[in-house]
Amino acid sequence: MSIWRLGLLPWLDKKIVDPLLQIVRRGSEPKQLAFSSALGLTLGIFPICGVTALLCGAAIVLFGKRCHAPTVMLANFIATPIELSLVIPFLRLGEIITGGPHFPLTSDALKKVLTGQASREVLFSIVHVLVGWIIAAPFILAALYSVFVPIFKYLVHKLSSIPSTPEKDSSSQSDSRLKVRSV
Repeated sequence: MSIWRLGLLPWLDKKIVDPLLQIVRRGSEPKQLAFSSALGLTLGIFPICGVTALLCGAAIVLFGKRCHAPTVMLANFIATPIELSLVIPFLRLGEIITGGPHFPLTSDALKKVLTGQASREVLFSIVHVLVGWIIAAPFILAALYSVFVPIFKYLVHKLSSIPSTPEKDSSSQSDSRLKVRSV
């Protein structure tokens, strides 16, 4: 059975593609959209589940007009499946940076976390995951921004529905009138 028969394509169109097209067509600055997307994805991979929306909200308040709130939240939504896949790399990076012991990933450790019986090792592993993300986040943000700037410049140029400014139109019309009169 094909994954497309399950309705994944219409869902992707409705939840990701259509909102992205609406954002781009409104004529926002490409650099602002690139920064907002990179920020939303970077905060969206924060390794503690359920906290990313709060982080994105705080970033929107902190950066104000320098970021585009709907883009930050859409990128955060897109990053959700990636978030869980990066917990182990962040854990290992944090262990390397802090020189901490290698935490064995077992079902028993997960059970202790979920039941609230977390041992000291589990708590240290959470700290290691956070340290790994804190170290990696600026690099991820910078890399995503540098990739997204040309993409959003292209998309805004191609998809923007806002016509050119009236000043440019009136100046070009007055130039053509002058040329016609001088002939």
